[in-house]
Amino acid sequence: MKLEDMMAMSEFELKALMLLSLDGDENAYRCLLGILRHLLESYFKRRLASNAQDTDDLIQDTLLALHQRRITYDRERPFTAWFFTIARHKLVDHRRRGGRSVVSLELVEGVADGYSEDAILASMDVERLLSGIPAWQSELIRRVRLEGRSVAETAAASGKTEAMVKVSVHRGIKALAARLRGERGENG
Repeated sequence: MKLEDMMAMSEFELKALMLLSLDGDENAYRCLLGILRHLLESYFKRRLASNAQDTDDLIQDTLLALHQRRITYDRERPFTAWFFTIARHKLVDHRRRGGRSVVSLELVEGVADGYSEDAILASMDVERLLSGIPAWQSELIRRVRLEGRSVAETAAASGKTEAMVKVSVHRGIKALAARLRGERGENG
């Protein structure tokens, strides 16, 4: 497949590859990873100065996060919004760690116009939900569930015990689920 063909793939085609890969199709998964690698290269190059090493590292981190989190993908939601949220979080993490090649922070921008609306809406939904629980608890959920950090790493960074992080994340998710159902939880 030519690079220009890969870049022109639609949400429908990318989502189809993701669904096939979730169902165990290794060829679809390899194809999806190859396409996403090229999309990420364009995505990160536009957001970073010309540091090829940073771009390569971010691509690897994002594809690894996709691999680790693919089981959490909701088959009813747009794939590109979900995937580019992971990429955006990896970029934000890179910048927080002091990536020297930063140009500017573009928090809600998709790879192409067709993807940006879904990404913006998904990001707004998540932020709106997380704003309904205490800030410290939403930060723990962000770190563990959205960024994929370990409970141990999150506990060390937050000054809380691992048990407290696990319980807080669990209760926070439970409160968010109750909000989605229209109930009033212990935090709402």
